[in-house]
Amino acid sequence: MTDGERVYGDEEGTPLGGYAALATTFATGVGVFAWTAHRRGVRLPDGVPPWDLALLGTATFKASRLLTKDKVTSFLRAPFTRREADSHGSEVNDAPRGDGLRRAVGDLVSCPFCTSAWVAGGLVASYAWTPRAARLVCAGLSAVALSDWLQYAWSRTEQKAEG
Repeated sequence: MTDGERVYGDEEGTPLGGYAALATTFATGVGVFAWTAHRRGVRLPDGVPPWDLALLGTATFKASRLLTKDKVTSFLRAPFTRREADSHGSEVNDAPRGDGLRRAVGDLVSCPFCTSAWVAGGLVASYAWTPRAARLVCAGLSAVALSDWLQYAWSRTEQKAEG
């Protein structure tokens, strides 16, 4: 760990260089999208209707949870995280491991709040490029989120009936 990694004086070392690399990657992705969209004549929407915003938000929520908490996507996180514990449903809690860029990626892929910015970026870019396809994908992810809520509600009802 370099002195630059300990700017905050924390014991674990905040991977500022790794965070900078991730921020640069995100910003570069946005720039490449904007440049490509401009070159291909993609007309960006003047606004996003409230219904589409709700759809994008719900899909971002669910995709972020799937990527950061689902057991089935553990293989994506495994190089950067370690399992801490199982959680509710099929969710798990992973913690970042390593240092530098590896630790920064571990922080990103184990945090649904952090990952949501990346997911939203991808969904919004898809929405701008091909709104119908993006709405379909968002509808699918939103249906899974709604199904999750119904599963939890059903489980609660069963617990109350048994108790």
